[in-house]
Amino acid sequence: MLVPVPTYNNRFVLKVGIKALRPVIVALKGYDAHRANSYYFRRKVPFKSSAFRDGMNYKEISIPMPLSPETLLVEIYNSETGKDNGYVIEKFEVEKLEASEIWAQPAIHRFIDFAQKFSKYSGTYKPGFYDSSDHEFLIHLLPVIKDQFGNTLVTPARTNRQTGRIQVSKQAFKHFTIPVRMFVLLHERQHFQIPTREERLADLAALKLYLDLQYPKIEAVYAATKVFAMHPETVGSQHVTRAQDIINFIDRYRNTQEIMLNHKAKAV
Repeated sequence: MLVPVPTYNNRFVLKVGIKALRPVIVALKGYDAHRANSYYFRRKVPFKSSAFRDGMNYKEISIPMPLSPETLLVEIYNSETGKDNGYVIEKFEVEKLEASEIWAQPAIHRFIDFAQKFSKYSGTYKPGFYDSSDHEFLIHLLPVIKDQFGNTLVTPARTNRQTGRIQVSKQAFKHFTIPVRMFVLLHERQHFQIPTREERLADLAALKLYLDLQYPKIEAVYAATKVFAMHPETVGSQHVTRAQDIINFIDRYRNTQEIMLNHKAKAV
């Protein structure tokens, strides 16, 4: 199933309701119809045998899209067969996503604009230097990132904490969704902005901005774990702790948002 959605670069929430007809894993992908390597989301929605015993063979997912292309192609299929079988789509709706207020320094607001543009279009960029229109920010897009001895590094990006210049691995970024790219860039900026060498501080400062911008929460977890999955030999207790810190922060953020919504509802 391939659905073209004329999104016109607008903000919105995509809501999809899936009813499974048997145990199945339904895959969903959303990507720019006119630009390669420009995925906005990738999801897998599993339905186990127990779902049918418990009457849980219907799931509805919501995917916030603070960024979108002119035309979004949404691909839905059975991940095992690659075909449209084993499920039916009972809901496919687009709702407006209201802009949120971001509390941050002016430099961060300017960086967000620059980073969103780079995240959105870098799937087709060639290696080279990319700077903001006022030359305040600079990204050096490299085929891969190497150390001083010429060894390829796992990291998808790194920052010079004196200049703020960011190096990005094209090999890594072309496989990332646009929200994951955005989280990585926000993380790298925080190394310079705070400044700090600690990954945890950069993670959580970036995550607060990322969530305030209304990007999908699940993509932030992907951002922390995807690079480790690419090189499982590097995974250790430090990386597990880092991913768990991100998950815990997201849970606290979600609880805080629910409390704020309840207060607003009572005030009305």
